[in-house]
Amino acid sequence: MAAEQDVMPSNTVIVEERPGWALVRVSRTARRNALDRATRQALRAALEALRGRVRAIVLTGTDGSFCSGLDLKERAAERQAGHPDTAGEEAIALNMAIRDHPAIFIAAVNGLALGAGVTLVNFCDLAVMAEDAELGTPEIGFATYASMAGPTSQILLNRKRAAWMLLANERIGAHQARDWGLVNEVCPGRQLLPRAGELAARIAGFDRAALIETKKALDRVPAEIAGWREAITYGQTVNQAIGMARQTAGSPR
Repeated sequence: MAAEQDVMPSNTVIVEERPGWALVRVSRTARRNALDRATRQALRAALEALRGRVRAIVLTGTDGSFCSGLDLKERAAERQAGHPDTAGEEAIALNMAIRDHPAIFIAAVNGLALGAGVTLVNFCDLAVMAEDAELGTPEIGFATYASMAGPTSQILLNRKRAAWMLLANERIGAHQARDWGLVNEVCPGRQLLPRAGELAARIAGFDRAALIETKKALDRVPAEIAGWREAITYGQTVNQAIGMARQTAGSPR
């Protein structure tokens, strides 16, 4: 898949624009695509640069890893040097940038996703996973709670399944992740990016305002709106918002 245009070039974040969508790849293979501060900042900058330019974003990793979490060596070195530990706040900001972004995010889980990598998958709207990839939350082995992957997985899973991830310290395979609802689809590794690109291109063909308002609705129901009447009444306001947005933009698409 040849790039049409590169955005915000970085040593560890590669962005390639396609018609209507973009591929964002974490490329820090020496650390299994762990998110150090520079990579977190580069990702946020890349996403901001794509705001309003694309309708879908495929997020993936490089080689055998999707993302192995935050860079714990960097975090430990900064603590030892007496610097304030801001990695958690920065990671929250990165993930909320995904959730608050107008584009639809598709995680293309090409390999191992641990800790903060699982969080990235959870924050994406859709997820396609290579059949040999795995998810894991190893934090209990370090005598800590998976402070981001944990609660976001608990939102998506029932208690027993969340407890298995957080307490058993066993990785979850692709088919199990799909059966549990953590990802939408499993495919052979060689088909992963073509499949994610196919989804992104299809989504990019849909109405921009409808995509934005539907993404918002996916968060609001049932997190904030649980009653049946309230839910269907809210659905009417979503379509009203879509219509108003299209009128403001002055374009039917």
